[in-house]
Amino acid sequence: MIYLAHTAHRQFLGLVVGFLGWIATMTTAGLNEWRLWQVADESVITSGVAWVGIWRACFYSHALPEIENCQSISVSDSFVPVEIPVAQVLMVLAVFCGLAGNVSAAVAMRMVYFSVEDRRNIRLVFVLAGTLYLLTGMFSLVPLAWNMNSVLKNSTIDFPPEFYLPVAPVRQQVGSAIGVGIFASILMFLSGLLFLSYQYVWHTLRSEAPRDTGDSLHGPWAETTMAHKSEVPNGVNQGRDNPAFHSEEVS
Repeated sequence: MIYLAHTAHRQFLGLVVGFLGWIATMTTAGLNEWRLWQVADESVITSGVAWVGIWRACFYSHALPEIENCQSISVSDSFVPVEIPVAQVLMVLAVFCGLAGNVSAAVAMRMVYFSVEDRRNIRLVFVLAGTLYLLTGMFSLVPLAWNMNSVLKNSTIDFPPEFYLPVAPVRQQVGSAIGVGIFASILMFLSGLLFLSYQYVWHTLRSEAPRDTGDSLHGPWAETTMAHKSEVPNGVNQGRDNPAFHSEEVS
C-alpha cells in the first residue's frame, strides 16, 4: 500500500483556505454594507448614511419608531438595477458551490491521508474540488465587481417612498461587504489552484499501469502461446533434426 499523506500538505492547506473562503463568502452574502450612501437630508436618516445591500437597505433614524429601519429587496422588484438581482442569484450559487467544493476536497484528502487502496477516482475528486473552488470564486467575484463599478459611477436607484431614501445620494462609497467578498474570492481561487496543481497522483497512476514482467505464465503473451501449443495434435512431433549433427555422426 502506497502512502500519499506526505505529498498533499499544500492541498490540506488548500482545504483550510477553501473553508475560510466559504465562510467569508457567506458573510459577504449576508452583509448589508455593499454600498454606503451619503444623504444630504438628515431629517429622517439622522445618521446621514444608508447601507444598501443586495437583500436589504437600512439606516439609523431617531425620527421613526425603530432606531434601525430596514426594507427588503426582492429579486422581483422592478426598481432595483440589474446588478442587484444578479448578485442575489450568483451569491446563492457561490455559497452552495463552495459547500460542494469543501465536501469534494474533504473526500480527496481522506483518500490521500487514509491510503485508500482503490485510487481510480482520486484524480476525478481532486479535479472536481479544484473546479468547484474556482467556480465559487467566479460566482462571487462577478457581482462584486459589477456593484463596485456602479458605486464608482455613483449610479442611482429609484427607491419607493417607504424606503425613505433619495434617488441619488450625495456620494457613494464601497462598503465593507465588497472588500470581504473580494478577499473570499481570492481565497477560493487559491484553493482551486492548489487542488488542480496536485501532480503526484497523476505520476502514481501512470506508474501503477500494468507492465510486462516476462513471466510466461502471467505475461500478456502467455494465452496466445498456450493456445498455439494446444492446437498441435497429440503424438505429432514437429521438431526437425539438425543436418549438420547427422553428418558428423556418419563421418
